[in-house]
Amino acid sequence: MKLFKKEPEFYKTVFSLALPIALQSLIAIGVNMLDTIMVGELGEKALSSTSLANSFISIYHIFCMGLGMGASVLVSRYWGMKTAHFDEEKASVALKQTVCLMLRLAVGLASLFALITLIMPKTLMRMYTDDPEIIDLGAVYFKWSIVTYFFLGTSLVTTIVLRSVGQVRLPLFVSIGAFFVNLLANYAFIFGKLGMPRMEVAGAALGTLIARLFEAGMILGYLFIRDKKILFRIRDLFMKTGSLLGEYIRISIPVLISDGILAIGNNSVAMVIGHLGATFVAANAITNVTQQLSTVVIQGVSQAGAIVTGQTLGSEGKEKTMSQGWMFLGLGFGLGAISALFIMIASSPIINAYNISDETKHIAHQLMNAISLIIVFRATNSIMTKGVLRGGGDTKMLMITDNVFLWILSIPLGILAGFVFHRSAFWIYVALKSDDIVKTIWCVFRLKSEKWIKKISTGK
Repeated sequence: MKLFKKEPEFYKTVFSLALPIALQSLIAIGVNMLDTIMVGELGEKALSSTSLANSFISIYHIFCMGLGMGASVLVSRYWGMKTAHFDEEKASVALKQTVCLMLRLAVGLASLFALITLIMPKTLMRMYTDDPEIIDLGAVYFKWSIVTYFFLGTSLVTTIVLRSVGQVRLPLFVSIGAFFVNLLANYAFIFGKLGMPRMEVAGAALGTLIARLFEAGMILGYLFIRDKKILFRIRDLFMKTGSLLGEYIRISIPVLISDGILAIGNNSVAMVIGHLGATFVAANAITNVTQQLSTVVIQGVSQAGAIVTGQTLGSEGKEKTMSQGWMFLGLGFGLGAISALFIMIASSPIINAYNISDETKHIAHQLMNAISLIIVFRATNSIMTKGVLRGGGDTKMLMITDNVFLWILSIPLGILAGFVFHRSAFWIYVALKSDDIVKTIWCVFRLKSEKWIKKISTGK
C-alpha cells in the first residue's frame, strides 16, 4: 500500500508510454487553441458557436475514446499473454478479433452521428443556446463537419490500440504532421489567404476535416500495411468474431456506455453553461484549453495505467498489479498538484492573449481559480478510473459509478448554483465538477478492495 516506491523500471515504463501520448495530446490541444484564437478574431459570437458545436462533436469523440479504451483493456491483456508466451496462438487471434469489432463499431457510430448532424444541426445548437446568431453560425460549422466523424473515429480508436502494444511514436509523428496541416488549412480558409476563399466559421470546420483526413490516412495505412505486432490487414475486417463477441461485450461495451453517458452528462454541463450567457461560454472555452494543457501528462499516465495494468495482469499476476496500483495513486496526487500550480501561473497570460471583453476576462479568472482546486482530484481519479481500474477489467462497476456521481451529484448541484442561487462563476464550476472530489475518495476504497481485478478469456 505504498504510494511511492524506488522502482525506476516501473516509472520508466509508465513515462515511456505516457510522454508520447501526452505530447500527442499537447499537439491536439495546440490545434484547438489555434482554432480558438483564430475564430476568436471573428468575434465572441463566432467563438461561442464553434465552441458549442464542438461540445456535440465531443460526444462522438468521447464515445470513440470509450470504444478504443475498452478495446485497449483486452488488447493489453492479450499482448501481455502473447509476450509471456501464455496461450500465444489464441491471444494472437483474439487481438485481431478485438480490433475488427472495434473498427466496425467506430464506423457505425460515425454513421449515426453524421446522420443526426445532417438532419438537425440547428436543433442541436438550440440545446446549448437561445442566441439566433450563434445557432446559425453553429449550423454552418456542423455542415462542414459531417464527414469528419469517419476520419476522427477510425484514427482515434486505432491510435489507442497501437499504443496498447507499445507503438506510441507513430501516432505522435502523425499528430505533428496534422498540426501543421490544420494550421495551414485554417489560415487559408478562415481568413481567405493563399488564394482560398474567406469562409470564416466554415473555414475552421474545413481545416479540421482536412487535418483529420491526413491523420486517418497515415494511421490506418500503418495498421493495414506496416504493423508487425497485431498483424491486422484489410481482409481481417471481414473475419469471424463470434468467439470473442461475448467477452468483448462484457469488457468493452461498459466502457463505451460509461464514456458515452458521461459525454452526454458533460454536454448537459455545457448546456447549463450555454444558458448562462455568451460571456460565460467564451470564458469557459478559454479555460477549457488551459485545463487541457495542464492535464496532458495526466491523460498520458491514465492511458499508460490501463496499458501497464493489463499487460502486468496478463504476464505477472495479481500481487505485482496491486503494488503498481498504489504507485499509480501516488502519481495521481503528485501530478494533480503540479497541474494546479501550472494553472495558477499560466492563467493570466493565457486569458490576456484573447480579444475579449473585461467581463469575460473576469469570469475566466474565476473559472481558472476553480479549476486549480478541482484538478488535484480530477488527476487522481482519472488515473485510477481511466487507467488502473479500467485496465483491471472493472469496467461494469466504473460504468455505474462514473454516471451515478455525475447525474445525481454534479449536474443537479450545478443547476442549483447557476439558476437557483445565482452563485459566482467560481462556485458554479466547483458544483459542476464536484463528482471529481467524491470519485477520488471512492477510488481509494475500490483499489484497496482488490475487487477490480477481473479475469479475461481469449474466447472459445
